[in-house]
Amino acid sequence: MNIILLGPPGAGKGTQARKLVEERGMIQLSTGDMLREAKTSGTDMGKKVAAIMDAGELVTDEIVIGLIEEKLRGDNAGGFIFDGFPRTLAQADALGALLEKTGQTLHSVIEMRVDDDALVSRITGRFTCGNCGEGYHDVMKRPAVDGTCDVCGAQDMQRRADDNEESLRTRLMEYYKKTSPLIGYYYAKGQLKDVDGLADIDDVAKSISEALG
Repeated sequence: MNIILLGPPGAGKGTQARKLVEERGMIQLSTGDMLREAKTSGTDMGKKVAAIMDAGELVTDEIVIGLIEEKLRGDNAGGFIFDGFPRTLAQADALGALLEKTGQTLHSVIEMRVDDDALVSRITGRFTCGNCGEGYHDVMKRPAVDGTCDVCGAQDMQRRADDNEESLRTRLMEYYKKTSPLIGYYYAKGQLKDVDGLADIDDVAKSISEALG
């Protein structure tokens, strides 16, 4: 089973992807993670990625598709979760062609819908453990002991500099501009399903599970 998770910044795509990885044995393909991994891999592709990123330039769709193809040709018994890709119609077409080329199909596209005002409130209150990456929130999920991570015990809580309302609304506008065509694209293909991205984490996971069947 191969799926795409769509949702604005802070909708919880990463959290739900981790749950799918744990429960269904799927592999999460995050564009950012793949690029960072490639940059330090020492492979020919990795050296190309490193040169582009070090120069402050944008990595081309062709390179990203190449990295995804490498993953698709590996172990994928549980299927893949595409997180952060595609972002444009051209990328959606390229991904469709790649899946066909590798003899695979796209099962579903899950859109995690949110209310913008509620999302802004959620994001401005979030922080993470700088050591293990566990996520927390000022209201919804505080650590048992303030300043100490429940998972690894580190005392290195961090907040993203761009987790402020002005920056968030700009990022949301950019997301909707780019993603609206994708929603129509996958709806027309009969692959789009939506869930309430602002529900409780376990409720969102249940909705996604039901949508996937």
